Amino acid sequence: MSTQSSSTPHAARPPVDDTSVPSFESSGGDWDEIAAEIAELGEERIVVNMGPQHPSTHGVLRLMLEIDGETVTEARCGVGYLHTGIEKNMEFRTWTQGVAFCTRMDYLAPFFQEAAYCLGIERLLGVEDDVPERAQVIRVLLMELNRVASHLVCLGTGGNEMGATTVMTVSFTAREEILRIFESITGLRMNHAFIRPGGVAQDVPAGLTEDFWHMDTEVRKYLAQLGDLMLANPIFRSRLVGTGHLNLAGCMALGVTGPVLRSAGLPYDVRKSAPYCGYETYDFDVPTSTEADCYSRVVLRIEECYQSLKIAAQCIERLERSTGDPVMVADKKIAWPAQLAIGTDGAGNSLEHIREIMGESMESLIHHFKLVTEGFRVPAGQVFQTVEHPRGELGVHLVSDGGTRPYRAHFRDPSFNNLQAVALMCEGGQVADVVVAVASLDPVLGGVDR
Repeated sequence: MSTQSSSTPHAARPPVDDTSVPSFESSGGDWDEIAAEIAELGEERIVVNMGPQHPSTHGVLRLMLEIDGETVTEARCGVGYLHTGIEKNMEFRTWTQGVAFCTRMDYLAPFFQEAAYCLGIERLLGVEDDVPERAQVIRVLLMELNRVASHLVCLGTGGNEMGATTVMTVSFTAREEILRIFESITGLRMNHAFIRPGGVAQDVPAGLTEDFWHMDTEVRKYLAQLGDLMLANPIFRSRLVGTGHLNLAGCMALGVTGPVLRSAGLPYDVRKSAPYCGYETYDFDVPTSTEADCYSRVVLRIEECYQSLKIAAQCIERLERSTGDPVMVADKKIAWPAQLAIGTDGAGNSLEHIREIMGESMESLIHHFKLVTEGFRVPAGQVFQTVEHPRGELGVHLVSDGGTRPYRAHFRDPSFNNLQAVALMCEGGQVADVVVAVASLDPVLGGVDR
């Protein structure tokens, strides 16, 4: 077999013995390297692309698979197809405006990016101890409900990719109950920008307690259904038990965290190892397993949902006891806008504050204008803050040069690190098991590429 190359005139090429020397033609990035290696080895290999536009890759993820029959002999990840430049954009916005950017990275877990970013800013400002307790409780409530919602998407999409459509419909129906709570508190279902440096944008609405307990009852009912549909299903078990194995040594070598790490037996959870937002005062457990396979990760995520609901219930009790307490630091040079309170319409600044800055105090109006348009200054320095994200340890590295904008904002997204395990989990297995293994990692490409 022979082919012609567009870079070399046909007349200048030496004759090729079709029976002895194979010739290959390829173009475009990795394929050039693959073809060169094939020619060097002198043997036939099959390399296929799964993605980046594929319903089983949890987003625009490209998997390059070398297969021998149905067996995967080599697996590589290709990322970067969803790059949005969020980190660079944050350098050109005020510290508060940065919240509206980082909340959009991992779009299934927005509150965790908001919390990590704001906790880092508060440490740079030196006001971490001044954030009102009620604001910290609201943050914990939102994060734990967000953890449940994120895990439900993982379970639902993973089940759908294996042909279990009912698993997806049950999971997403349960998630809707949580998104209604988010909408009642923040006004939005996703991309909230609700957690702000110094506290939260506003207090929770009246009637939240009744809405929460209704949601709690419904979500627990759906979680029980998922347990019956998935964990007790012999077909589901046969697909997941022993698949995508990644032991503790592999997790430690690759920097894998979250449910994947805990499925290998290590109970590492930032909420316990380096508590933030008062997590040391809440009663909850960190479930672990030792099977280190896809099935154990499903079990752990379901159990984590119950633990998160347990924490959220404690938050509701604390909110009932602290009704009327502030939700933003008292320092008017940081609190944005200048004074946050719920007006008669249930949102926004109080009418008394609007009346003051618009008609009574020129100084208040000037301060409000400068704080919103220019922002507050953060002392020069750098900080690294971590939180326990649904997919693992989320870290944010913030650098300030003393101005009103971040000099640098960089996030350690757990999905990015966890994707390194794809080769170790998939090579030697079947092509169909690649879908299961990737689903058990639960990557979100918005956080990977950011």
